Amino acid sequence: VQLQAFGGGLVQAGGSLRLSCAASGRTFSNYPMGWFRQAPGKERDFVASITWSGGSTTYADSVKGRFTISRDNVKNTVYLQMDSLKPEDTAVYYCAAQTYGGISIKVANYGYWGQGTLVTVSS
Repeated sequence: VQLQAFGGGLVQAGGSLRLSCAASGRTFSNYPMGWFRQAPGKERDFVASITWSGGSTTYADSVKGRFTISRDNVKNTVYLQMDSLKPEDTAVYYCAAQTYGGISIKVANYGYWGQGTLVTVSS
């Protein structure tokens, strides 16, 4: 499956952004999906994940209550609504499709990755 993330940009602290990730190729609805982020000089970290049906979501503690992951299996798209943004949310955000079993927060369990979209939050 090919993934393309977009929607990043520059926003002031306290603002909002909505990231989208469009999928093509294999059946999108077969895969749980996740969002990860990587700040300069840091490892890629889990942000949020959603099951194939959209019935269950998981969030990193750092974004819980501020970010919302959702998906539309008709449009083959997964979203990340980001509210109350903080400067520490600045990173390149990646969407990914989980291709291996196990917990959804592990980078190694995702086999397909988008190219990333940069989110910059100014103070």
